[in-house]
Amino acid sequence: MKEIIIATKNSGKANEFQTILEPRGFKVLSLLDMDFLGEIEETGQSFEENAILKAEAISKITGKPVIADDSGLSADALGGDPGIYSARYAGLDKNDEANVEKLLEKMKDVDWENRTARFRCALAVASPERETITVEGSVEGYIAEKPEGTGGFGYDPIFYVKDKSATMAQLTPDEKNKISHRAMALKKLETLIDDYFA
Repeated sequence: MKEIIIATKNSGKANEFQTILEPRGFKVLSLLDMDFLGEIEETGQSFEENAILKAEAISKITGKPVIADDSGLSADALGGDPGIYSARYAGLDKNDEANVEKLLEKMKDVDWENRTARFRCALAVASPERETITVEGSVEGYIAEKPEGTGGFGYDPIFYVKDKSATMAQLTPDEKNKISHRAMALKKLETLIDDYFA
């Protein structure tokens, strides 16, 4: 079984990767399993740049293959914000509830037609002595007027998926894993990963 590190301390995110990668023969570890205390500074100007920075830095430290993602929410009415600042939108302490509150406050006067948004995810795979590869995925939706549902994490309770008539937080993990931005990026990655590790 090939060990692969998912560059996150977010157990919800690690579980999403585990669901998709374990059946492909990978033993999935997260930074929670690694006693990794450092914080990789995300100084990139895009999701892709930040994903590459994290994957390469952690692969260099651990000597193992690493998948890092950078993902976030882009609301059209806010010019693409919160974007790469999604996790720290309401402050540096990464508080999901505070981020959701801030976004809803900024969107309070926006009518439904203009509440379009997308979740975007860039994945980077870095491994010693291999060139880093990247893929991107996205899912379209709307910013709901109030949080609905208890599943997921982050902005899931206010991200309304029209085709499902539900927010991401109202979907089962299985439903979410079929349509999420991370799932879309992982689908692209699945077509490349066997060749990458061949």
